[in-house]
Amino acid sequence: MTAWKFKIATLALAASASLSTFAQEVTLRLHQFLPPQGTVPAKALTPWAKKIEEESKGRIKIQLFPSMQLGGTPPQLYDQARDGVVDIVWTLPGYTPGRFPKSEVFELPFIAGLSAEKTSRALWEYVQKNALDEYKDVHVLALHTHGPGLFHTKQPVVGLESLRGMKIRGGTRVVNNMLVKLGATPVGMPVPAVTEALSKGVLDGTTIPWEVAPALKVQELVKNHTTFAGDRALYVTTFVVAMNKASYNKLPADLKKVIDDNSGVEFSAMIARTQDVGDNVGRDLAIKNGNKITELEAAEVQRWKRTAGVVESDWVNDMKAKNIDGAKLVSEARALIAKYEK
Repeated sequence: MTAWKFKIATLALAASASLSTFAQEVTLRLHQFLPPQGTVPAKALTPWAKKIEEESKGRIKIQLFPSMQLGGTPPQLYDQARDGVVDIVWTLPGYTPGRFPKSEVFELPFIAGLSAEKTSRALWEYVQKNALDEYKDVHVLALHTHGPGLFHTKQPVVGLESLRGMKIRGGTRVVNNMLVKLGATPVGMPVPAVTEALSKGVLDGTTIPWEVAPALKVQELVKNHTTFAGDRALYVTTFVVAMNKASYNKLPADLKKVIDDNSGVEFSAMIARTQDVGDNVGRDLAIKNGNKITELEAAEVQRWKRTAGVVESDWVNDMKAKNIDGAKLVSEARALIAKYEK
């Protein structure tokens, strides 16, 4: 073969390879635990998947699998992403107690504010600075919190004493410890199990934000809701959208850019905004249903803060046993939350 023919053949092969890369299409499976009508699945994950498909000109297709349709339990979702059982998950780090210790700081009582979006921006920055090692086995697409958690109960909670002895669902290790300190009996379970547990009398109530209530029909199963005066949330929990590392790494550069352009702090904030809006929807449904909403006044909230404050001390001591400066992380989290609330 002459030199020029060899050169043309080489160029043709390169062009063919380039065309093959350009034409590559990828299907990513996104697995999560809530039904499709839930706030985050309907208002955040579905529009996000559509945006990814549009910006990739149809070359990335994201298949949505709600309600654990691909099998397993909610606590197994993170490992499903890590191990490549699925490509992407939306889940709670707190479903696997003790595995994400530095991320737990945002779940401490009365540390987060009333805006999920602002708290989520703080969480994203906090993890980048302090806790990325906890997510080293996956490619993180978003980190966020929900809005203020509150009590939804069959009998009214009008003060600290009325909570005592109630069987209350708590979603994470930190929240369960808070419930113990407040005098309740914590019952740990993933949120999809709450509906049946309430209907069968396994629970006297649950802690969730307003926005989750409609998907679980909580406002139909209980008649009382207790909120807190002031500018701090009783608690929030943290969430992660995690992608399998190999699924991300094998994407061509232009498709990685589509994922990157739709990941990070703004994706985190977008999810949280849907939860802020969803809180209003959930509250309105409870009112429409004729339910009683009790807002504890400032003096009573101070009693709760003093009682629940032991949870923070417990957590700092737990971190010390892991050679982690928990007090420093609490200060860091508070400072970042305040930064984004300005």
